[in-house]
Parts: sequence; structure tokens; C-alpha cells
Amino acid sequence: MNTKPAASHQSPKAGDYLIASKTCELLNLQYFLQMGKLVQCISNLVHGLQRERGASNVFLGSSGQKFREERACLAGESDRLRKDFELALAEIHEELTGHPVSSRLLNQIASALHSLDGLGELRRCVVAQKITAESATENYSSLIHHLIAVVFEAADTAVDPTIAGLLVAMVHLMNGKELCGQERAVGSAGFSSGAFDRALSRRMTHLLEAQERCFDVFASFADVDSLSLWQEIRAHEREREIERMRHLASSGSRNKDLDPELADHWFKLMTERIDALKQVEGSVEGWFHNRCVERFADAKQSLAHQETLIASLDTEGSSHQPLLVLCDSGSEGATGKAFSNSDVGRQFGRSIFELVQEQTRRLQHMNDELQSAKEALEERKTQEKAVLLLMEHRRISNDEAHRLLRKLAMDQGRKLPEVARSLISMAEVLK
Repeated sequence: MNTKPAASHQSPKAGDYLIASKTCELLNLQYFLQMGKLVQCISNLVHGLQRERGASNVFLGSSGQKFREERACLAGESDRLRKDFELALAEIHEELTGHPVSSRLLNQIASALHSLDGLGELRRCVVAQKITAESATENYSSLIHHLIAVVFEAADTAVDPTIAGLLVAMVHLMNGKELCGQERAVGSAGFSSGAFDRALSRRMTHLLEAQERCFDVFASFADVDSLSLWQEIRAHEREREIERMRHLASSGSRNKDLDPELADHWFKLMTERIDALKQVEGSVEGWFHNRCVERFADAKQSLAHQETLIASLDTEGSSHQPLLVLCDSGSEGATGKAFSNSDVGRQFGRSIFELVQEQTRRLQHMNDELQSAKEALEERKTQEKAVLLLMEHRRISNDEAHRLLRKLAMDQGRKLPEVARSLISMAEVLK
């Protein structure tokens, strides 16, 4: 009876796992290099849909008399951008599904694709004028929300603090720009009718406050060039005219005879503002891509250097008295203990100990820097969870739930994240 010789068993070494740690970082950075193209395509598609939504609002608000050709042209552009998005997603499909990094990210991509499938029917309703401008806005906004949420979930998977920070800046800029688009729609409705009732005025106020919160977070994480572009937008003379018209809207209950022609002026101003914000998005995307390329090159070089060093140490250590070095988490004042072992030489053990400690300290430093970005994302997650609870219990739309959450915060004089946490805690108690 033939028997196979027992396979030689080699005990795992500290150096193997140190290399694996470096390789894991490299793979994460490679993933974000690929994800960067998808994020850019999402940004472009969102902007295209925002423009299409604006034209559809004017088309429906004018009973089909205005923007008929413009709406059709913008719909065609959105379709082109959608194809770019789907191609970018196809390129990273195997990476996303073969080596999943986040079930929430995959679920959000599924939600975005499902929402895009309903775009054709929404357009048919708009062309046939079987839907109100308000309902069309809500449907377009829901689709845009699902796309932006993909970027949000991608940011939550980043482990490099500078990459995470730029994605946090991007997603909050995109959210602020989307709220600006919704403000354009609400303002157009009010100015077109010649008056703002109390509900419409309050919604304008809520949208403005929500924008400012998004832009504040963006400014905290943005690169210098993108921040400079944002400051140029704030200083533009267009902003003073927008503020004047916002004041008219906020005091709408006392102004019943607004000139309906103001609607066109408002739409033009806000469209220019949204287009300017898109330029800031482009700047953040550029910085994000360059940072991914830079960090990937650094990580690749670091991995090659570490592999060479460990191989050299392994060769040198084989002739020394065997010793195993055990070390703690790398906190200040940490010490190592050595015990006999056949695999690691004294000099090799000391060197591995130093390399492990260096990697531990570096990872801890990265984690500390990452914390502020994660906190900003966590606040956003909490708000979204509270919105879902409101939608479920009140049986209202996503847009209505966001408005209700902002109203609760305003009525209670508290910050949105605080109110959101309170709602979630209450729901947990009532389960």
C-alpha cells in the first residue's frame, strides 16, 4: 500500500503577517484607485439628473409651454452619463462582488441601479404631464439620493485618513449641492405662483439650513484648492442677489403679489450656483484621484522595501541562537519578551519586533487621524436611520421625513444629530 509522504509543515512567522498587513493596505488603496472613476461618474450623473429635474420642473410648471426641447436634450445627456456610470461599475464589478468590503455599499449600489430602472417611466409621466412638478421633484430627488449614498458608503470603507477625508468632503459637497437643487425647485414654484405660503417659506428655510451644515462639514475636510473655489462662490455678487430673493421667499406670507417673472431670474441664478458647485466637485475629484495614486505608489514601494528587509533579516537570523519575540499593542512604554523558538534568530527577532512596533504605531496614528472623518460619517448615518424610522412609522416619503426631522430640530432648538439620536433611542425602547 502506497502512502504519500507527510507534507512538510512550516510554522507561520511574524514576518509573513507583517507583509500581509502591508499587502492589505496596498489592496485597499488599489480598490480606491478603481473606485475613484466610479465616484466621478456618479458625480457627473447626479449633476445631469439635477439639470434634467430643473428643466422638468419648468416644463411641468408651465403646462408644457417652456423647456420642452431643453428637457429632452438634458434627458439625452443624462442617458449618456448613465452609460458612463454603468461602464465604470462594470470595470470594478468583479472587485466589488468577488472580494466584498461592505455589504452596505453593495446594497446601496443595488438600490441606485433599481432607482435608475424607474427613470424611463418617470420621464414618460413628465412628457405626458401626468405628474405634478412637486411629485417629479420628489422622484428625481429620491434617485439622486440613492446615487449620493453610494459615495457615502464608499467613504465609510476607507482606511487611509486623507482619502477618507476627501470622500467625506465630496459626499457633503454633493449633498449640499443637491439641497441647493431642491431649493431651486421650491423657489421656482413659489415665484411662479406669485406668492410663498408659510409651508413653502419654511421649507426654503430648512433647505438653506441643511445646505449650510453640509458645506460646513465639506469645508472641514476639503483640500486647499477646492476650499478656495468654494470661498469664491460665497464671495460672488450672485450670492447677494440670491440672498435678496431668499428674503422675499421667507417673508412670502406678507408678499402676495410677487412678480411671476422672478421665477426665471431665480432659476437662472440658482442654476449658475449649482454649476459653480460642480466645478468645486471636479476639484475635489482631482485631489482624490491624485492622492490615491500617490498613496498607492508609496504603499507599493514600502511593501517592496519591507519584503526585501525581512528576507535579508531571515537569512541573517538563521545562524543565530533561536529566539521568539512576543510584543504588545505598541502603546507607549510597551516591552517585548523573548522565548526560545526554532524559527527566529536573536537578531532577526529584535528586528521583527521593531518592525511590528513601527507598523502598529503607524496604524494607530492613521486610525486617530481617521476618527474625525468617521465621526462625520456616523452623524450622517444616524440622521439617515432616523429618517427611515420616520418614513416607516409616519408612512411618509424620504423628502417629507427629512423635512420633519429638520422641523423637530428647529422646534426643539437642538442640532439634527442630537434629535436623530433621540429618535433612534426612543425606537429602541419601544421595540
